[in-house]
Formats: sequence, C-alpha cells, structure tokens
Amino acid sequence: MSQPNVLWICTDQQRYDTIGGLNNPHIRTPNLDRLMATGTTFTHAFSQSPVCTPSRGAFLTGRYPRTIRGRQNGQEVFPADEVLITKMLADEGYDCGLAGKLHLAVCHDHVEPRTDDGYRVFHWSHHPNPDWEENAYTQWLTAQGESWEELYQFPRGSYAGPGIPAEYHQTKWCADMAIEFMTEERDGPWLMSVNPFDPHPAFDPPAEYLTRYDPDEVPMPKYQPGELDSKPTFQQVDHQGAYGGKGMSLAGASEQEIKGIVAAYYAMIEQIDTHVGRMLDALEKSGQRENTIVIFTSDHGEMLGDHGIVMKGPYFYECGIRVPLIVSWPGHFDSDLVNDALVELVDLAPTLLQACGMPVPERMQGRSLLRILEGRAGPHQHRESVYCEYYNAMPGHDHSAYGTMYRDRRYKICVYHGKARGQGELYDLESDPDEFSNLWYHEDYADLKQDLILRCFDRSVLTMDPWPERVGSF
Repeated sequence: MSQPNVLWICTDQQRYDTIGGLNNPHIRTPNLDRLMATGTTFTHAFSQSPVCTPSRGAFLTGRYPRTIRGRQNGQEVFPADEVLITKMLADEGYDCGLAGKLHLAVCHDHVEPRTDDGYRVFHWSHHPNPDWEENAYTQWLTAQGESWEELYQFPRGSYAGPGIPAEYHQTKWCADMAIEFMTEERDGPWLMSVNPFDPHPAFDPPAEYLTRYDPDEVPMPKYQPGELDSKPTFQQVDHQGAYGGKGMSLAGASEQEIKGIVAAYYAMIEQIDTHVGRMLDALEKSGQRENTIVIFTSDHGEMLGDHGIVMKGPYFYECGIRVPLIVSWPGHFDSDLVNDALVELVDLAPTLLQACGMPVPERMQGRSLLRILEGRAGPHQHRESVYCEYYNAMPGHDHSAYGTMYRDRRYKICVYHGKARGQGELYDLESDPDEFSNLWYHEDYADLKQDLILRCFDRSVLTMDPWPERVGSF
C-alpha cells in the first residue's frame, strides 16, 4: 500500500460545539456532517493552550508548549531545533503545501519568520487584512483587480456585521489554493495544510452567509450574572474588555448585540463548511479520496459570550480549549464513529507518523490515536487526563497571567501562578458541565482541591523534554 496523502484543515478559534452533526440544531454544517460519516469524530479533543502560537507549535511537533519554548504569541522566532511533522514527512518524500496561517512566530509589525518547516508550497496569509505585500491572499486579490479595503463592508463600531463578499473571501482562497495543490501531477504522497483565519474575530462573515442566521433564533451564551465574583481576576477584567480590558466588551452589550455575535460566528463556520465540501469533492473527482487522510480541527476555541467574555485569554473553559476533531480515511479508519475519549492535539503528530508507516521519535510527547482509528483499541479510552497551559501567552493583564490546567473525566482544576498565586478554579463537570460554580474556595472540597493541584503539578513536571535520551548510567 502506498503512503496516504494528508489534507489537514485547521480553522482558527473554532469551539467544539459548532457542528450540526454533534447536536447543534442552530448551525448548518452538511459537509462536516458528511466527513463525520466517513471517519471518527472525537468529542473531547483539547488544545494544549487557549492561544494560537503555543497550540499550533504543540500539535505540529507533538510536544507541549513549555517543552518547545513556544509559549506565547509574538515570540521572535520558533526554536530552530524543534522539528515540525511537516518537515519529518518532507524528509521522507512527502510534498508539503500550506495555505493561510502558520503562526509559529511573531506576525506583528513584520512578516512571520519561517523555520525549516518542510513546506515546498507556502501560500502564507496570517490574516486577510493587507498588512504586508508578502500576504499571498492580498496578492491574489490584487491580481483580481480588487482591494480588501474597498470590499470590506463591516460597519465601524459594530459587534458583528458583513465583511468580504464570499467570492473574494480568504477562506475561499485557502480552499482554492488547496485544490490547486492537491490536484497537481506528482509521483509521491502529499500533505496540504489549510489554515484559514476564520472563524477568528472580527465577527464578519460574507453578507450572503450572515443573512442565513437570525439572531433571534440562536441561543444566548452561557452566563450567570454574578458568577465572575468567585472567578480569577483575569476573567473579571476581560468581562469589561477582551485581551486585558482593552478589547471588545460584553458588559454593556444588549441581548440583540450578543446574539448577533453568535449568529455571525455560526455564519463564518457555515462558510468554512462550504469549502470543506469543495475540497472533499476535489479529492473524490481526482480519485484520491480513498488514499487521503482528512483531518478537521482547530487550534483553540472561542468564549463567544460564555461567562460574560468574548474571544480568548488566560482561562481554560471548555469553550476555549475544547475543539472539533474529525479524522477520516475511508477503508482504513473506523467510519461514522463518535468517540468521547479524552485526547490532546499533541496526539495528532505521532498518529500521522504511524499512519504513514514512519517511526515516532522519542522526543514526541503525544500518544498515537492509530489503534483507536483502526478499531484495534477500545474507542472511548485514550487518556486519563488532559493538560493545558498559559504562560503570558498574550499581551494584557500586565504580562502577569500564568496558569496550568488538569482535567479528567469528572473534575477540572485551573491553577494560577506568579502574581495571581492563590487564585484558581475547580469544577465538578458531572454536576456543573457549564462551569458556573467555582469550588476552589469551598471548604468541603479542600482535600479534593489539594489532590487535583498535585495532579496538575505532576502533569506540568512530566511535560519536561524527554530528549536527549539517557544512554548510560552516568
């Protein structure tokens, strides 16, 4: 059997509960539902950080953010001695391409510096608005005789509204570039990374998608007035304005404005779904679907008004760190399986290596999902716990936000460090799945809290770099 191709679709900031086939009746995702029918859908997949760079660095290396020193957005460079899965595959003969984001290093004020990433084709576009000439999407728009500034329709000062028309949207462009790459004539296998900026804010889908969602028909976010009184100060600040108090605030927003954000976010995801369908159609038409692994996931989630907060920050709610994950390879992986095992995104790199017949390096810390995908292991048990971390990962909060999270089947604990030492969160996910009631300060849970703090500390210690390996006694 020849090595499989890989189509790896990674959206930006898409939470786990945004797929129609996973019982969200308010969103239309027929193509993601179709992908679910041909693969395994993991309902409890967790990113290793609620922020882009540390999460992406982790799943592209199979190693935790603190291990790879990719701890925060805006870092000058990605460490040169860290090896991406795309580089490993390229070294074994894979032809690798990218369209959209990479975001392993700083993308502010200058173009992201590349590491030895293994990509032959590199259609880089960190975000759609034209900051730099090197933005390949901007170059494409210019070649069409269009300009982003003239096309963009978002009303100034609004929470949500129409953006670029669908025919000129960056999400469509990413899919166009992927289809062009996937249908090239070549002898060996390929990997294509498709990384659109959506559904990252601004909440600005094309008008033709936005009109499909009536704000009156989408649910209000999960928020109980007063709940933040017992939550860490980072959340209280971000309720007044995202990103440390400087961004969008829901504190004074009306119900209509808040539901308008939800409607626009769903519309952005429906547009993504459209282009997932186009890429699947291209694989089928070219006769490659049966020999292509398709992965659909996201780097982290979006608060979307839950707990009175929008966007992301130094907190570990399910909506911020739990993401969609569908893995499909018809005829090789189980199909139409919904799996509730606890998995981490660092598990993807070793899974791909094994599926492609390659050894997994000792330095990788993820655990391969291959046995589950092939039906050779129980489908609902993979990890006893998942771990997530935030190390001053974004500007704001006076650069004082440091936190670690441990979550098992029933409990979640979030421990804050440095200036916020002593603050934390403890949730019983069985009785409080929406994470409203913080048990951190309850005396009845003191012993449990201490045990979970130690478990969280164990996870942080055991993410130490396993490389270089020990080769002698001394």
